Amino acid sequence: MKILVADYIYTPEGFVEEQAVAFDGQIEALDRLENLLERYPEAEVIRTAPYSVVYPGFINTHVHLEFSANRTSLEYGSFMPWLDSVIANRDELMQCCDNSIMQKECENMLRSGITAFGAISSFGTELEVCEQTPQRVVFFNELIGSNAQYADMLYGDFLERVKASQSCSEESRVTAAVAIHSPYSVHPVILQKAVALAKSHNMPLSTHFLESQAEREWLERGEGEFKAFFEKYFNTSTPITSINEFLHAFDNYPAHFTHAVQANRDELAHLASKGHSVAHCPRSNRYLGCGRLPIETLRELNLPYSVATDGLSSNDSLSIFDEFRAALMLHHQAPIQELAQTLIKASTEVAADILGLNCGRIESGREADFTVVTLPDLPQSKKEIALWSIIHTKEVAHVYIGGEAHV
Repeated sequence: MKILVADYIYTPEGFVEEQAVAFDGQIEALDRLENLLERYPEAEVIRTAPYSVVYPGFINTHVHLEFSANRTSLEYGSFMPWLDSVIANRDELMQCCDNSIMQKECENMLRSGITAFGAISSFGTELEVCEQTPQRVVFFNELIGSNAQYADMLYGDFLERVKASQSCSEESRVTAAVAIHSPYSVHPVILQKAVALAKSHNMPLSTHFLESQAEREWLERGEGEFKAFFEKYFNTSTPITSINEFLHAFDNYPAHFTHAVQANRDELAHLASKGHSVAHCPRSNRYLGCGRLPIETLRELNLPYSVATDGLSSNDSLSIFDEFRAALMLHHQAPIQELAQTLIKASTEVAADILGLNCGRIESGREADFTVVTLPDLPQSKKEIALWSIIHTKEVAHVYIGGEAHV
């Protein structure tokens, strides 16, 4: 048994003072230190540095590790030139991205306080790394394939990758999951099969959705920049589905819709009505010129969202605090103190609920996953703690996963 002591602890009720948390693999109790020592007299007491805050471990719900070798190979600024550059450089980047590079990025995430992440996997190449990393990993096996001629073959490959992730040992903390690449890239027949598979096995389900205006123009009218793209690479000028058809494919099972920057209010309202959620990737959206997700509309609709980094194919780091700071700037119209607290909640308890993980909250019975942030000075009030944590944290002081220290 261990007892962690800090100036503040972030709980579902907000920041509390003069409390400590007792834990082994799971959280046992949150109480005053003297009360916990009466209950657990043999416990190891861990005192954090002055001005420290204990958070639940942060959860990055959407990250692509397979492109972690990218630094300056891809073209940022607009979605379609970026996509063309991905296709042109994909093979080289995949070859360069060995296990050591992906493991390094897992370690970088750990140092930013990320104790769990959703890995979006197109080929399954990062499964070994995800088994070895100490973090909890929801391993989203991604289905892609719009050509009906190859649909059965692609779905068969997808099933083999799902089975491989299902066979991971319990010690690896890997959970098998399903990802649909996007409305424009997955044939409706295999889309339905994949959603049914996720539902039958109660697996987390994710999809990219309306990331760019080009995607919207293609799905609505069969026009725009995607038309030339599909004619060039796939010899077709007709979308395989519409926005509404794609949305309704998920009506009977909740999914995590990534980006949704170009979704209108009615579409977002539909997501909310069906129990779905959104992964918000501020830097990726800005770097690829996709626009701003209207989080104020999500709030009005009671549509949950997480904060995610996406991959290094459209970002410059996998730090959750870098992402928080970008969100503070992107959503300049939002009251900054309130936004900071919302971002923290979105990446802890909300993200845990979305991925079906028993963490994200400091309360009895949850996994003992913690991130300790040490501030340069004591905040003047509790309402400022979240903001100062985001502004001042480049790397966290300590990380615990399942009660074991990893940073």
